[in-house]
Amino acid sequence: MAFGGARAWLWRWRRNPLRRRIDTVEAWVLLGTWVLTVLAGVLAGWTAAREVERGLIQERLQRRPTTALVTERAPGPPAGSSRIQVWGKVRWTAGDGTERTGYARVRAGSAAGTPVTVWTDRRGRLVAEPATPAAARARAAATGTLVGAG
Repeated sequence: MAFGGARAWLWRWRRNPLRRRIDTVEAWVLLGTWVLTVLAGVLAGWTAAREVERGLIQERLQRRPTTALVTERAPGPPAGSSRIQVWGKVRWTAGDGTERTGYARVRAGSAAGTPVTVWTDRRGRLVAEPATPAAARARAAATGTLVGAG
C-alpha cells in the first residue's frame, strides 16, 4: 500500500482508533521542533546579515580615497586605447605625511606620473575599495540567507 499526499504527512493528526497518546505527543513535539528550527534559522540569518552590513558600513567609514601617481609605465597598450586594468606601481602620501609605494590597479599603458585613485586605511596602507551601499546590502542579504538556511 502506497502512502501519498497530505494524508501521509498528517497521519498523526487524523482520528484513528489505533492512535495512541504517544503518537499525539510525538506529533506535537515534532511540530514544535520544526517551528523552533525555523525561528532559530531566521534569527541566525537576520543577525548574520545585520553584522555583515554593520562591518561593511564600518569599512566604508574607515577607508578613504587618495590620489596616487603611477611611478613607472604600466604594461599594455597606450592608456587611451584600452579600458583594461593591470597592476602598476604607484606612490602616494599617507595621512601622517609619509610617502608610500605599492601596487594598485591602473589602466594598461598608463605613463609615469599619471594620477590614479587608490583607497587607504587609517594607517595609510592600500586596501580594496569599500563596497557600495547597494553591494553591501546584497552581500548582507546573501550571507543572512545562507546562514539562515544552514
